[in-house]
Amino acid sequence: MAKEPPEKTPDGHFVVVDGRRWRATDPDIPQDVAARLRRHLMAGRRGGGVRDAEDGEAERVARGRVQRAKVALGERGTPWWEESGEERRRRWEEGLARLDADHPE
Repeated sequence: MAKEPPEKTPDGHFVVVDGRRWRATDPDIPQDVAARLRRHLMAGRRGGGVRDAEDGEAERVARGRVQRAKVALGERGTPWWEESGEERRRRWEEGLARLDADHPE
């Protein structure tokens, strides 16, 4: 059964999950770009599960990947609704370019 999309606040800036507000993804990001950014986000989260004391570097890299993906999606950093259209576009284009360069698939 398909999962229902999370409820959004009236201004569209946040989604509400289990009563907690989370910043929504920038709605102006093209779907194909957002999908690629989410792939990086999920790959970073899977890598972030590395909790071995022996592999702190892998955890650091995974957390950095999650951070860069969330910033590019507009979910962290300067709120996307406070940026101009050009700043928003630059944020996701540069974020994706860096993620692709650092983590080629």
